[in-house]
Amino acid sequence: MDLLNEIAQGIEAGDDERVRILAEEGLAERLPAGDLLQRGLLAGMKVVGDRFKRRDIFLPDVLLAARALYAGLAVLKPHLAGGGAPVLGRVVLGSVQGDLHDIGKNLVRIMLEGAGIEVVDLGHDVPAERFVEAAVAEGVTLIGMSALLTTTMPRMREVVGLLRTRGFHGGIRTIVGGAPVSAEFAREIGADDYAFDAAHAVERVKGLLGVA
Repeated sequence: MDLLNEIAQGIEAGDDERVRILAEEGLAERLPAGDLLQRGLLAGMKVVGDRFKRRDIFLPDVLLAARALYAGLAVLKPHLAGGGAPVLGRVVLGSVQGDLHDIGKNLVRIMLEGAGIEVVDLGHDVPAERFVEAAVAEGVTLIGMSALLTTTMPRMREVVGLLRTRGFHGGIRTIVGGAPVSAEFAREIGADDYAFDAAHAVERVKGLLGVA
């Protein structure tokens, strides 16, 4: 088995120490850091994402894989400066104002980063104004919003409305998700898309960014 496949399998197994060691070995063997990332770390994370989507594995398995991913990234990061790792796209992400829950949002971030998408994570309890300001300041064309409470869902409508008011609707798109959120609600508030779980979010975000 070649080293890239071993790294991918280490990600799938959630073995952070093995992934770290293999990443160091790859650099010592003068393998390009971009290859170690794309064909090793991210290839393994893609398998994890696909298995999670099929319900073959569950949240704890994804979190272990994410820990292994970050262990490898810590080794490779200094060697990726200057464009060794192409970013497929960028998204602003956060839980809406009044919602202090961010486990689901964090899982979406992990899955997006594992798919090569850069995330500007605003955290939880994020006001509508902050979502829009961050997207404009960062030059990001997609905002992802999460809500776990039915009482905070209307905040998503505020973000979409604010984008319209400021003339950004269409230029900055929106995707929503969370336990009480539905495709019908997304359509009702004028959001561009809806994701029912983290694995599905990757698929939908890629489509909105045009990198599917």
